[in-house]
Formats: sequence, structure tokens, C-alpha cells
Amino acid sequence: MNKSSAKDKLKTGRRSGTSTSRDDILGAARRLFAGQGYAATTVRRVAEEAGVDPALVHYFYGSKDGLYGAAMEIPFSPAEIVRPVLAEGVEGAGYRLVKRFMEVWEDPAAAEPLRGMVRSAIADAGSTTTAGFREFVENELRPQLAAAIDRPDGDLRAILVGTSLVGLVVERYLLAVEPLASADRDTVASWLGPTIQRYLTGD
Repeated sequence: MNKSSAKDKLKTGRRSGTSTSRDDILGAARRLFAGQGYAATTVRRVAEEAGVDPALVHYFYGSKDGLYGAAMEIPFSPAEIVRPVLAEGVEGAGYRLVKRFMEVWEDPAAAEPLRGMVRSAIADAGSTTTAGFREFVENELRPQLAAAIDRPDGDLRAILVGTSLVGLVVERYLLAVEPLASADRDTVASWLGPTIQRYLTGD
């Protein structure tokens, strides 16, 4: 076996022993997401940068959006905020989406990275972090909502859902405006959920 094929074999699958593959992948992902943005960063490109097989990226992080969540130091894929809600159908999704959104933002492990991401987006709209997050929303979150809405104006409706949820984040979690900041989840979801539902299914 020649040296090249031996080297290729070592890069395929999970490395043995005290491998640093997981950290290598995460470091490569952070560099590429920051330098190239979300859309231009592929699992294959991250694997090349880290010197591993693409299958290993999927093994550790599941998908591109899962890798993005890890790179942003969020303990889940951000796309998972929306996916479980929509899996139950679009009817009643407004209430469930608000409730799920609040649960995520009130998870101690996720709250600070998410706050940092939004603060960065507000403070510097031209930063690479902001651009990457915008591309993630454009490529992952909005298409999920638009597909579930399944109407000619689905993209606009999906954006309006996003504006309502971002407004909730800013007012409740960043600015702590009362009485919203101290209201319980059910109360907020009961008030905001019908507005979200109108964007999803209303005429």
C-alpha cells in the first residue's frame, strides 16, 4: 500500500485512541462559518479543513445545522426550535412555537450563547457572525416555516413569524421590559400565539 492510500485510510471514519477529531472539526467549522458564512460552508469543506472524512462530521454533529449550533456554542441545533413544533402540524403551531421558543431561551445552557448572538446582530449588522446567523435563518429556519405554511406568500409569512419572535427576545430577555419580563410562559404564549397563528394559517 502506498503512503497516499494509507493516509487516506487513516482519515476515513472515527479516529482511534485519544483523537482530537471532534475538536479539530469544531475549530474548522468556526473558522469557516466566520470567514465564509453559513451558506458557503459545507460539511465536506469542514472535513477537508479538519483533515477527516465527512462521515465523521456527521457522526459527531449529525448535520450542518447541528454543527453550526455547536460552533456557536449552543447545546442543540437551532433548527430544532422549529422542527418539533411543525412536526405536530401547522394547526395550533402558533402557541406551541412561542412556548418552545421561550423554553429554549430560558434554558441556562443555551441562554447566554443565544443572547450573545442576538446582541452581536444588533450591535454590528456587518459582522461575519451576524452574516452567518442571517444566512442560517435564510437557509434553514425560514424554509422550514415557509414549507409548513405552503402558500404563495409563505416566505413573507415566515419572516413575520420571525419578527414577532425576535421582538419577544429583545423585549423579554435582553431589555427585560415589564410586565413582559416576569410574565409566565403560558400567559405570553396565549397572547402572542394567536398572532403567530394568523401568520401561519390566517387569510
